[in-house]
Amino acid sequence: MKFYKNLYIGDTVKKPERLIKKLKRHQCKPGFFVIAYMEDTARLEICSSVLLAQWYYKENPPACIVGLANGKEEALALVEKMAGDALAFTGEVSLVKYLAQTDPDGFSVVPGKTGTD
Repeated sequence: MKFYKNLYIGDTVKKPERLIKKLKRHQCKPGFFVIAYMEDTARLEICSSVLLAQWYYKENPPACIVGLANGKEEALALVEKMAGDALAFTGEVSLVKYLAQTDPDGFSVVPGKTGTD
């Protein structure tokens, strides 16, 4: 499981390093959400950590985790912050494009998929 180099972390997330270790071991924390780039759809998705602990995601993890949040509301606030950062950086609100530009080594976009379909 890969993590974005400039990981977006919610204000109420305590000890993000510990949470990252738990996610890598596929241990879930109820009420904890991640913002993940899913390579098959070329889009960002808000997922519960409980979902990522299921067997399917153990074998097919998200391409990159870009945000950590306590609760869905905080995850939505992080997506809003990403949109603001993307607009300031690129002049448009294409989150996948922005994330790929700011971390080209760790965040790879599948050619032909832009996430704007």
